[in-house]
Amino acid sequence: MGVSVSNFRLANAVSRLGQLGVVSGTALDVVMVRRLEDGDIGGHIRRAFDHFPFKKMAERIWNKYFVDGGKKETESYRTLPAHTKDGPRESRELQIISNFVEIFLAREGHSNPVGINYLEKIQTPHLASAYGAMLAGVGYVLMGAGIPMRMPGALDRLAVHETATYPLYVAGASADDDTTMVFDPREYMECELPPLDRPFFFPIIASNTLAVTMARKANGRVDGFVIEGPTAGGHNAPPRGKLQVNEIGEPIYGERDVVDLSKMRELGLPFWLAGSYGAPEKLAEALSEGAAGIQVGTAFAYSNESGMADQYKAAVIAMAKESKARVYTDRLVSPSGFPFKVAQVPGTISDPAVQKSRPRICDLGYLREAYKTPEGQIDFRCPSEPVSIYISKGGKEEDTVGRACVCNALMATAGHPQIRAGKHLEAAVVTSGDEVANLGRFIPEGADSYSAEHVINVLLAGVQIPAGASESSAS
Repeated sequence: MGVSVSNFRLANAVSRLGQLGVVSGTALDVVMVRRLEDGDIGGHIRRAFDHFPFKKMAERIWNKYFVDGGKKETESYRTLPAHTKDGPRESRELQIISNFVEIFLAREGHSNPVGINYLEKIQTPHLASAYGAMLAGVGYVLMGAGIPMRMPGALDRLAVHETATYPLYVAGASADDDTTMVFDPREYMECELPPLDRPFFFPIIASNTLAVTMARKANGRVDGFVIEGPTAGGHNAPPRGKLQVNEIGEPIYGERDVVDLSKMRELGLPFWLAGSYGAPEKLAEALSEGAAGIQVGTAFAYSNESGMADQYKAAVIAMAKESKARVYTDRLVSPSGFPFKVAQVPGTISDPAVQKSRPRICDLGYLREAYKTPEGQIDFRCPSEPVSIYISKGGKEEDTVGRACVCNALMATAGHPQIRAGKHLEAAVVTSGDEVANLGRFIPEGADSYSAEHVINVLLAGVQIPAGASESSAS
């Protein structure tokens, strides 16, 4: 669901109802800081800070970023320190506490587990972010958009407050280069703490090969899988084999991109199915295939509790009621290089004119690529930054074609658009799975909105749930 659409409110609502609520772990440091700069509406962050175990860190961050009453509408949000291989410390502190805040609030008021979903592709925040989520008692960590072979072992180490490492992919690096990220929790701890619960770890996969590799070769325990098909929202795995596109430029997926569920059953680990499974009959089908349940994204994204800005929810729901809601699988728009589902919503960057009118600015940098400089250092580049700068860093001009600043656009979708020069607001990008075309099944007759509870009730209607199965999760 991109950034903060599956936020603490949605995850809390889903978990309260006995399902697994999962928050998006992407860019939580920026999300938290912008909530603070908006005045911490509702006092949620202050409440979470009061339960954070490292009081000096909490007060330091609160005093720096909280704006009583909220910043002026024409005032820009602050730019945070850029993520790098080794820090800086302030960046890591923000990662720790923001992940704590989101999980604490998602767990507040009930005793059911909650999860968090990270993109493997966004590597620099992994260790500090996971530690912050674990400090708040996260029950599940999901990770897709890459091959997270070293995450299980990192979770094992973080659970006992020991130094954890994670490999950073660096373009142009050799085997002799130091590309390992290191995080020592004790450099940030202000008091002794007992061991933390090690969360269950579920890679999000799109092939049997990756499932087998993770199950057999990961450096720690893999507890299950989310199998995500190419109709799911957000980033999709590229098609296997030679790229082919349809008449409007979307990548074509084939039989090689279909996961063999019989082989998944042979692994003996539970799995959940994602991508066009948000319907009662598809839930029943998943369970009959041996799945433990389904992952639901699109239906929850437009619910009352989601973090998507109301204007975009309303626009998509209105289109869905007229059977006009649709998405485009854009193979170019994301700097990550992964295909990205873009809902066609007026006023967002799904409109080529809106996208082209934006200056090429990269000031959030989550989807940057690490690369080795001619001097042997590690630097970062983004195909959505100014073309001349990208080329000066060794990037290829053809890789900049069609790229957009997905980071800033997703922040706008979540209701925190950056404002530039006191008047220019960042445009949003709404991502949804192909099931947005069938969103009408969740909209009650005569209504223009619906709740997460209503989604769950619709999905469970008439479905017999085997003992031990988990029907759905929001992520």
